[in-house]
Parts: sequence; structure tokens; C-alpha cells
Amino acid sequence: MSVTDLNLSAAHAEVKAEIARTDSKTSLLLAFVGALLAGTWTVAKDTALTVPTCTVGGLGMALLLAAAGLLLSSVRPNLSVRHGFPLWATLSAEEITAELAEDQRARDIAGLARIAVRKFTALKRAVDLTRAGGALLVLVALLQAGGAL
Repeated sequence: MSVTDLNLSAAHAEVKAEIARTDSKTSLLLAFVGALLAGTWTVAKDTALTVPTCTVGGLGMALLLAAAGLLLSSVRPNLSVRHGFPLWATLSAEEITAELAEDQRARDIAGLARIAVRKFTALKRAVDLTRAGGALLVLVALLQAGGAL
């Protein structure tokens, strides 16, 4: 095997692993955000809240919902890509054989890397929104406990 061949194989495996890592992180964060939303809703519906605490809490919940939307978009399959199995689904058996007769790893790496970057970008934004929404909910809890609002 040539150095290029080894590097292509390593890069291909790495980008696939990165996609799997993002999907795992996204799943965990989606479960966390869902639990946070459910818990907050359960507590808030049985609590007398002032208008300011409702406003701040509502903003926190909205940020968490936006984070959940980003996470869902991150795990939503994109079947419009033109490499790998979505491409193969559009080809005949003969075309697949011709396609696989050539080394397509570099093209596949580029396409998978773009997918990974999109997923990581959505995950990063969702984490930021979760932190901001959670901070607002903590603020509401502290203010509510102290009776400040």
C-alpha cells in the first residue's frame, strides 16, 4: 500500500468516526434538553410565577426549544448528497460497478467531512443555546426562591 492509499483510508475512517461522535453527543444532549424542558414545564405549571419570571423563564424555554430544533436538524438524514449510499441508490447495478471500479475515497472524504462540519456546527450552537436557556432558568429559580421578582 502506498502512503497516499494509507492516508486516504485513515482519513476516511476518521471522518466517519467524527460523524458517529457527533451523533452520539447529539443524542445525549437531545435527551438532556428534553428532560430539562419537561422538568421545567412540570415545575412551572404548578408554581405561581410573576410576569417578569414568566418572561425570563419563557425566554429560557424558547432557547431550549431552539436548541432541540438544531439537534433534530443535526440528526435528520440528508439523502440529497451525491456520494456513498445515497448516490448508489440512484444508479443501476452496472453504474455502481463502474463507480466502485475507481477509488472514490477522496470524494467521499470531502462529502463526509462537509456533513461532519454541519453536524458539529449545529451541535455547537445547540450547546450554546442550552447553556443560555439553562442559565435563564436557573436565574428564574433563584429569583423565585428569593422572592425578588
